[in-house]
Amino acid sequence: MKATTHTLTRAASALALFDIDGTLLRRAGPHHREALVEAIRKTTGLATTTDRIPLYGMLDPVIIAEMLRRAGAPELEIRKAMPEVMRRAQSIYARICPNLGRKTCPGARRLLERLRRRGVAMGLVTGNLARIGWKKMEQAGLKEYFRFGAFGEMAETRAELVRLAVGEARRRGWMDGETPVSFVGDAPNDILAAQAAGVRSIAVATGVIPIEELRAYSPDYLLEDLRALKVEMVL
Repeated sequence: MKATTHTLTRAASALALFDIDGTLLRRAGPHHREALVEAIRKTTGLATTTDRIPLYGMLDPVIIAEMLRRAGAPELEIRKAMPEVMRRAQSIYARICPNLGRKTCPGARRLLERLRRRGVAMGLVTGNLARIGWKKMEQAGLKEYFRFGAFGEMAETRAELVRLAVGEARRRGWMDGETPVSFVGDAPNDILAAQAAGVRSIAVATGVIPIEELRAYSPDYLLEDLRALKVEMVL
């Protein structure tokens, strides 16, 4: 669990957890995918692709494993190669990530500023590997709003990542048993993760999933985009 330089001296008014891709950023380019492909090639020599893999809402290690599996790698080789592939992918992405300042979703920056002013602690919960997730936030100019993050390599499911983030916030004294917790995401897996972890689910239709499909998963709030997210929804 990695924290930013921000610290809290008292419990937050609420905890708001955010997915990255499709929620805070959109159309961020092919660089993330290219980093995974190149990391696999350099580590194993295999040519892979993310084509026909349903990437949305998946964790990076799960994506990498499926890429290797479809390229014919046996399970033992996948397990052995995974740590080095993840290390290389993060290093490659850190070098090639473009400026993402114009790729923020509508209302993202304004919402984060309002939440910060109201004393809401904010963290990332994402399938991105840690250095990739933080690099995206840095290049988008959003890193300053987030105190910590739970990332793809830290657990096997998104629901476990939500629980890790809540546990970390509690360990740091930012929340107690009465502090409201919300997870904001744009995919069915985000809604299911929030429900499984027992926190409020806020879904935004800024990713590739149509709003009616998101509605079928019964999130607590379903919004067109972050401009419609009121601070009171997380308090």
